[in-house]
Amino acid sequence: MLSDLKRIIDQICRDRGFDKKLLIEAIEEAVESAAKKKLGSRRDIEVRFNEEYGEVEVFQFRTVVNEVEDEQTEIAIEEAKALDPEVQLDDELGEKMEHIEDLGRIAAQSAKQVIIHKMKDAERDVIYEMFKDRKGEVVSGIVQRFERGNMIVNLGRTDAILPRDQQIPKRSFKQGDRIRAYLDDVRQNGRDSQLILSRTNNDFLAKLFTMEVPEIAEGIVEIMGVSREPGFRAKIAVSSLETDVDPVGACVGMKGSRVQNVVQELQGERIDIVPWSPDPAKYVYNALAPAHVSMVMADEEAQTLLVVVPNDQLSLAIGRQGQNVRLASRLLGWRIDVKSEQRYANLEDPGYQSLLAINGIEEPLADQLLARGVFSIEKLAEAAVEDLIVIRSINEEQAQHLIDTAIKMIGEGVMTTSFANESEESESDSEVSDDVVAEPEDEIAQPAEEELAVEEADVPVEVAEEESAVEEADAPVEVAEEESAVEEVDAPVEVAEEESAVEEVDAPVEIAEEVQEEEEEQNQ
Repeated sequence: MLSDLKRIIDQICRDRGFDKKLLIEAIEEAVESAAKKKLGSRRDIEVRFNEEYGEVEVFQFRTVVNEVEDEQTEIAIEEAKALDPEVQLDDELGEKMEHIEDLGRIAAQSAKQVIIHKMKDAERDVIYEMFKDRKGEVVSGIVQRFERGNMIVNLGRTDAILPRDQQIPKRSFKQGDRIRAYLDDVRQNGRDSQLILSRTNNDFLAKLFTMEVPEIAEGIVEIMGVSREPGFRAKIAVSSLETDVDPVGACVGMKGSRVQNVVQELQGERIDIVPWSPDPAKYVYNALAPAHVSMVMADEEAQTLLVVVPNDQLSLAIGRQGQNVRLASRLLGWRIDVKSEQRYANLEDPGYQSLLAINGIEEPLADQLLARGVFSIEKLAEAAVEDLIVIRSINEEQAQHLIDTAIKMIGEGVMTTSFANESEESESDSEVSDDVVAEPEDEIAQPAEEELAVEEADVPVEVAEEESAVEEADAPVEVAEEESAVEEVDAPVEVAEEESAVEEVDAPVEIAEEVQEEEEEQNQ
């Protein structure tokens, strides 16, 4: 081997961070493998690295015998005594082999493969020891290349992989771009890569805020929860340990500088910063912002929340494709049911409840029936098929089935409006004992308009319209027209003309009689 082998080993260990002993063992194993390929696999060969001279020494051991049958494992006594005069039969004689550098191309290639394999194993151990304590941190690197959608990121000493499912959708990086990511996993024996990165992990958002907000790093402000839909929207709940520190303001920063840095790193992801509260009712009120909440009812045992919002705030509270309420539900860890004030008022109506008692009628369909004037199960039983098929989701067969079911249920006394009223009262009694009702004015401090909205919600718009319609029906236009028609008939034009005609006829007859009498008097 080369005389400067020691210097090369020292340089490799210094640059790569390898253990020197581990690299020497790799070289010894490689030379042993190459020697056996060149000299024979049955030879007992031992390789040692001489640090004093900086070279690799190869020894082969053979048994001393009288007659040699296998020259790879045996040596004749005469030849052995030439090497060591004190040798005896059946002794193991070690002999240093000269000119081991001339092992041949195949043996040298085999030695190279062994060294590369050992160095990879050593490097894998070094990387694991270096990054095992950094798991959960944000690391920075440069985009190297893309493999089957996965991004390979160079972290300096080694490469890490950012899988496709851990990348923010619809956000692209080019080769050479600098990128920050969350170190999600460190594997000791990874086939493709030991370091797994993520940009969709909830902790990535929390770590970015920790890096941008000194109050979080110092422990004054604490992150209580994070929920994300990567690339679109996120909610983060924060709480302050000191009363004079606003947790939301600390995260927003001067003119929004701190949160904007996080948004830019996430390439435009919208972030809602929510004040945390131990009260679920107040917490959900904050989490559903910017929508306003009228009333919250909490069931702590089932961990469910019934949230009532003004009618014009329903779409805002739900969000696009349910995104806002879904993120709020993940943030709290509770199931959230959002209803408008009108829907909540409908649910309190016995007639509406009687419609929901029919199998196949859910709340959306009950709302459509209500809009068509079918206010209860009795109205449904009286309805015609033609009145129901105008609803898009109902065909003629389904309409007839609903009508028949309503008639059957009324006939059997299973469900009527009065029965629904009684069951509603019993249910409300049980709800008072089982559910924890969070009043908005006590726990959420709602504005006066929202309290008024709740009171108005007790009498829904549809009911008010129906009452006005009933009042108008007491004196309909048709009846009024008929009454006026009757008055006009009492003094018709034809009768008036006949009376005037009679008066006119009576007058000329009397005049003619007077003229005739005067003429008779003159003639006499």
